Amino acid sequence: MLAQVLEAYELLDDAHITGKKVAEILSERGVKDLEVKTIRGDKGSTDFIRIRIPGIEGKTVRRTGNSPSPTLGIIGRLGGIGARPERIGLVSDADGAVAALACALKLADMRKRGDLLRGDVIIATHICPNAPTQPHEPVPFMGSPVDMKVMNEQEVSPEMDAILSIDTTKGNRVINYRGFAISPTVKDGYILRVSEDLLDIMEWSTGDVPKVFPITMQDITPYGNGLFHLNSILQPATATHAPVVGVAITAVRPVPGCATGASREWDIEEAARFCLEVAKAFGEGKCSFYDPEEFQRILSLYGSMEILKTLGKG
Repeated sequence: MLAQVLEAYELLDDAHITGKKVAEILSERGVKDLEVKTIRGDKGSTDFIRIRIPGIEGKTVRRTGNSPSPTLGIIGRLGGIGARPERIGLVSDADGAVAALACALKLADMRKRGDLLRGDVIIATHICPNAPTQPHEPVPFMGSPVDMKVMNEQEVSPEMDAILSIDTTKGNRVINYRGFAISPTVKDGYILRVSEDLLDIMEWSTGDVPKVFPITMQDITPYGNGLFHLNSILQPATATHAPVVGVAITAVRPVPGCATGASREWDIEEAARFCLEVAKAFGEGKCSFYDPEEFQRILSLYGSMEILKTLGKG
């Protein structure tokens, strides 16, 4: 699906790109279930886009009768795709949006060719070519014209039974390899074991050893509590009961989120192709993000940790 990644990259590398223009391209590819919403914040505006690719046994088709196949959510998480006028061109932080839209384009092309997935796939991201930057250690990050609460409200859907959150994760010193890595599963304030099914798919789709990046308790708490976060990759977990796994596009050395010329299309392609393979398996019931029985055992032993999905007691 390198062709779709390149198409998405070139589409977004435009000072005048809007969510409406992206939706028009997808509509021309046969995608019918599209929603674009412009949200304004203190630092500008951004266009949120949500795309549903229906499955042959998904919730879109099976409103009644037998239980439908589960729905996978793919979120392209970012602050903004550009930092104009401070920086010219697509920034490193845009990788999540590029990967998510590449998934949408590929799924649309597959449907036209007769390859339909079992379950629905909901893809969400936002388009902002002139987002602000913000300080962060060890390198600057991209900011966003809207706050994290708004972002979660627009990108996380209660219809998502599991979520892959794709985010550029290069502004750190704890991930030291190029390509992509996945996180342990996060659900309702718990960091759970890494999914064996996802590790299998990562091995098969890359032909390499699977890579898992470390996360901390701080990383799964909401932005705005004054704690350090690796980045926003696991913020969707604060707004859903569904299991969430981060798909981090990584680098050997720290790269600012606002850096231009820093996106590697092949790395984005590997991450997007992994998400596509997960979507196939998840809809067929062949990929589990966590063990429900073990999770209930954890709850019975240690109780709820959902306070970590809030701003806390302070």
